[in-house]
Amino acid sequence: MTKEIWLNLPVKDVLKSRAFYEQIGFTFNPNDNPYDSTMQCMFVGQKNFVVMLFPEETLQKFSRIDLNDRSTTSQFLISIDAESREEIDHLTAKAKAAGATIFAEPEEIQGWMYGSGFTDLDGHRWNTLYMDHTKMPKE
Repeated sequence: MTKEIWLNLPVKDVLKSRAFYEQIGFTFNPNDNPYDSTMQCMFVGQKNFVVMLFPEETLQKFSRIDLNDRSTTSQFLISIDAESREEIDHLTAKAKAAGATIFAEPEEIQGWMYGSGFTDLDGHRWNTLYMDHTKMPKE
């Protein structure tokens, strides 16, 4: 049986990416060398979902296929569950201040969700979402 799952993200500069994610509030494995430019282990959320940051060329060797051009294509959207609308606003502001491109300003969605979206330094798309289940439409 599978023990864990984590996401490997290709980045142009591991240490710049670490600084970006620290600015928006993500944490890193305290047992790792914070100056290691070959990889960084980032934790996301209350359950410490692991996101590994690798140089693009390293991840390309691991995957044995070319990486996509993230300025024109995307293979996935990384979603973050928030506890409130205010948390969405705060995270969006922090991401923007850290150098992210906001592709979706915070807004209400379908009357029961509130979210936004940003692109990190390497073109990965992140979606932040707060869901108020008390307002979710009943079928």
